[in-house]
Amino acid sequence: GVSDGYSKVLEIEGTGYRAEMQGEKLVLFLGYSHPIEFPAPQGISFEVPRGGRTVTVLGIDKELVGEIAARIRRQRPPEPYQGKGVRYRGERVRRKAGKSGRAG
Repeated sequence: GVSDGYSKVLEIEGTGYRAEMQGEKLVLFLGYSHPIEFPAPQGISFEVPRGGRTVTVLGIDKELVGEIAARIRRQRPPEPYQGKGVRYRGERVRRKAGKSGRAG
């Protein structure tokens, strides 16, 4: 709550997908031709451990933390075939068989 704030953890899944910090900015590499930069808004900080496979959004304002986390996820939501993309920690991604698995 007030003392330790809120956090949301996002996991990045997929070859070559990663995040890193550049100063206060969060930079996402999500398989697009360009990196996506996220400046940290007032009262929000990001934590990216080595390896860049998770991003923790931290802040006092629960609503804002959720909003920023959702915005990051929206850059590349998890896809149902290979499960690549950005998901919340603990989020179940519904998987689908590809075309070959559709027989019968």
